[in-house]
Amino acid sequence: MSYNEIKKVFDIGDGRLVEISTGKLAKQADGSVVVKMGNTMLLATVVSAKEAKPGTDFLPLSVDYQEKYAATGRIPGGFLRREARLSDYEILISRLVDRALRPLFPEDYHADTQVMITLISADKEIMPDALAGLAASSALAVSDIPFNGPISEVRVAKIDGQLVINPLLSELQKASLEFIVAGSAEDIVMVEGESKEISEEEMVEAIAFAHQAIKVQVAAQVELAALVGKTEKREYNHEPSNLELRQRIYDATYESVYEVAKSGSSKHERSAKFADIAEAFALTLGEEVDEETLFLAKKYFHDVQYDAVRNLILNEGIRLDGRDARTVRPIWCEVDYLPAAHGSAVFTRGETQSLTSVTLGAKDDEQMIDGAFINGYNKFILHYNFPGFSTGEVRPNRGPGRREVGHGNLAMRSLKQVLPPDNENPYTIRVVSDILESNGSSSMATVCAGTLALLDAGVKLKSPVSGIAMGLITDPESGKYAILSDILGDEDHLGDMDFKVTGTKNGIVGCQMDLKINGLKWEVLKQALEQAKEARLHILGEMNKVLDVPREDYKPHAPRIVSLTIDKEYIGAVIGPGGKIIQEMQRETGTTISIEEIDNKGVVQIFADNKASIDEAVRRIRAIAAKPEVGEVYEGKVKSIMPFGAFIEILPGKDGLLHISEIAWQRYETMDGVFQIGEMVQVKLLDVDKQGKLKLSRKVLLPRPEKKEEAK
Repeated sequence: MSYNEIKKVFDIGDGRLVEISTGKLAKQADGSVVVKMGNTMLLATVVSAKEAKPGTDFLPLSVDYQEKYAATGRIPGGFLRREARLSDYEILISRLVDRALRPLFPEDYHADTQVMITLISADKEIMPDALAGLAASSALAVSDIPFNGPISEVRVAKIDGQLVINPLLSELQKASLEFIVAGSAEDIVMVEGESKEISEEEMVEAIAFAHQAIKVQVAAQVELAALVGKTEKREYNHEPSNLELRQRIYDATYESVYEVAKSGSSKHERSAKFADIAEAFALTLGEEVDEETLFLAKKYFHDVQYDAVRNLILNEGIRLDGRDARTVRPIWCEVDYLPAAHGSAVFTRGETQSLTSVTLGAKDDEQMIDGAFINGYNKFILHYNFPGFSTGEVRPNRGPGRREVGHGNLAMRSLKQVLPPDNENPYTIRVVSDILESNGSSSMATVCAGTLALLDAGVKLKSPVSGIAMGLITDPESGKYAILSDILGDEDHLGDMDFKVTGTKNGIVGCQMDLKINGLKWEVLKQALEQAKEARLHILGEMNKVLDVPREDYKPHAPRIVSLTIDKEYIGAVIGPGGKIIQEMQRETGTTISIEEIDNKGVVQIFADNKASIDEAVRRIRAIAAKPEVGEVYEGKVKSIMPFGAFIEILPGKDGLLHISEIAWQRYETMDGVFQIGEMVQVKLLDVDKQGKLKLSRKVLLPRPEKKEEAK
């Protein structure tokens, strides 16, 4: 079968080229492309149903990013030796692409749509996540699926003081900021990343720099779509309408909804009042009302809520809970709430609450990352849990979903920036945030509770971190807008922006922004960042009243870790044949011992919950790894007896020869009866020859007999 491959190549700005091609692979999908940069190749496909399912009033979009192990020349682990469910890393990239694409689909497009991005070849220095958004959008661009794009995503980093687009993986270790930024030719739609306490100005500069690169990639997609001939999109009609019903609902309910929104009631009370208004109107439709009318009535009532809440904020400056735009909800905190945990905290802000614990573990507790592109070990773990009861709902407990993975990752990246360096922190640290109540920004509550719990555990953080979620309400017609600090769940749902910012007193350490509108002006973004700083510092002040520095010591029941360094040559001796020596030490001392070679040295970590066990393990390891010193006196054990002397073990595994002539000042003709096997003997090390053999003496430790006077 022949194929007609069409390609578009562009420069990302530094001489490196990206190629987008279509028409060769996966031609039965509605759109498919291969994006190639260096040896990294991504296959992106998109398929969308021709019709929406009845009763659907949203976009059923699924985005899956998956890495094939063959792309990096690896075979998957596990029993099946095949790619399994998506890893957290793959889920996070899927979310990045989803959040960039979703706002650009038409609001009335409700057909099932699936985007799949697959890493089919990998260059170890070129990170595929920065190309995934470009690949997905390109697949949409060469399809007939309605989409108000194209968009693209890039990674922007500041390395050695210079902003760089899509840096190499090895360069990221030196980055002072790292953001994934997504946008169209006109607007930014998504930002996520971390930084080392940067200023608000630096962040805006980085986003603007990224946008210039995005414009180039969007233009390339437009040209590719023109070459393919897919400039016309499919026609669709996924939303029935009834303008008369819409007006009737507005006339009957708007004022009542507005008054409830203005009442400043709690989340559940407000929801109940809105439900009563909707139910009262539904009764006016009669008993014979059809399904389509009920569907439209529900949709139009949501539109009433949307307009009423937004108008209340824009016209009167009043929010759903009665606050003004800048006020943060009341906060209370408590540390050491869980007496058996190594560290714990409760952080409550309004109707959002996190109970967070910290557990300190050994090297063996590190998390193994077994991905196609990213693999290794992770010694800082943060898990975020969001049970149904936190919002008063009945929901099956089936483990963390994509939302939980994403929220936990944002908190983890923020707290990671203030952890002590590895050489000052021997522990594997696990932070668990259980959300007990939720009404807006539980991920930011996790950051705050996580900070307090780490301080309570005695972890030497560089500086406390707090987080805040900002919102935005706009009216394009009047030009009015309101930036909201510490948004509620409803304000997130009904608003135009969800902008989470985390930081210390010195600067920003993490952010996550999602926009639902076009045309966010740079001055609005700058104002949002300044208002976020004000709120962030206020929250820090409340946290500092409870605990502002790490505890001087770990909890009495927390495990202790001692690190020591031995010469590389003794690593094998500490481990022993088949691990016999180290396993015996662990069993007899009740410790956990790990050893690895770093910089040509053996780094040993000893982990136990009491000092006596650690001291005994340290003594044994130091004895094994001790170097015999010429001139030192040792208490040795007789290991074997030969006609010419005895072999004495002066250190574990280190025997020296005590020659018959060095036993005593008197002369021995034979070794018979001089020593017994296992007898302890005090000896001095006289010399170590070129072959490493030890020469011992006992007689030098004995008084020298006086010479007899010669006969006259």
